[in-house]
Amino acid sequence: MKFLDLAKVYIRSGAGGNGCISFRREKYIEYGGPDGGDGGNGGSVWAEAVEGLNTLIDFRYQQHFFAKNGQPGMGRQRTGKDGDDIVLRVPVGTEILDEDEETVIADLTEVGQRVQLARGGNGGFGNLHFKSSTNQAPRRANPGQEGVERTLWLRLKLIADVGLLGLPNAGKSTFLAATSNARPKIADYPFTTLHPNLGVVGVDNVEFVIADIPGLIAGAHEGRGIGDRFLGHVERCAVLLHLIDGTSETISEDYQTIIHELEAYGGALADKPRVTALNKVDALDDEERAAAVAELEKASGGAVMTMSGVSREGVQDVLRALRSQIDADRLRQKPDAGATSWSP
Repeated sequence: MKFLDLAKVYIRSGAGGNGCISFRREKYIEYGGPDGGDGGNGGSVWAEAVEGLNTLIDFRYQQHFFAKNGQPGMGRQRTGKDGDDIVLRVPVGTEILDEDEETVIADLTEVGQRVQLARGGNGGFGNLHFKSSTNQAPRRANPGQEGVERTLWLRLKLIADVGLLGLPNAGKSTFLAATSNARPKIADYPFTTLHPNLGVVGVDNVEFVIADIPGLIAGAHEGRGIGDRFLGHVERCAVLLHLIDGTSETISEDYQTIIHELEAYGGALADKPRVTALNKVDALDDEERAAAVAELEKASGGAVMTMSGVSREGVQDVLRALRSQIDADRLRQKPDAGATSWSP
């Protein structure tokens, strides 16, 4: 399944049915009077967050969603049938934006959350509604209300607890593969990761979700490389893990590049709690490791952890540091592997 995090859709709610002009024409009834029924209401367009989806790929093949119109009213005081609603089923974490791609209409962050995007038109009144003592044979009825037509954007922001940041080939995908059952593509060239990956990580009997996004380069906020379009997937994270390639000859510059891109992206992303880790330390001797850590500590102005996704050195310490930054209500209890469910 291809990953798609932005889609444009065209929606239209149903129009209401017209009211009916009708009179009773039955034998042996001297004064029949009006009996035109009302029109049915048009169907509405809804969006609902559902389980089991993690991409907007369904909206690549279908972009138009039109609800049914209400049926017109009929004689004998019969009301027309209401039009059927239509529901856009989207992944949890989907933002619904207006046509300008800036105005947020709704943010669906929980399973089952629903929002009405376009309300169906009301049905028109039949001539029975207009009967009065001075107008006992009205020959007027209301037309149904028109539906609402809109152009909307759907933007998916993945729900994760930890976001991975770093330059291409910093070892983000290797770290995710080493700590979870996720199997992202890993290779020795830049931009191996072309779309975000999610992995569930377990440490000290709790689980949390880590999101790996494509690497950033200098000028990403201006569209260079893959650009910063994937940074939205780590906006909802509680903590960021910033990985630095320990074998790089420009460790300080690598660190500042990512920080600059976070600040240029805007929002609160640069202010989120962040854990800085020097990766690939298995390729360094003791002297090189100490020099790299000292250089990174000077650049970051804070503590630096060391790890290796290949040899698993320091990985558990990094996971525990991440766990300490995640709110307790976001952590999930890890099922006990030794426990067996009772059955008769």
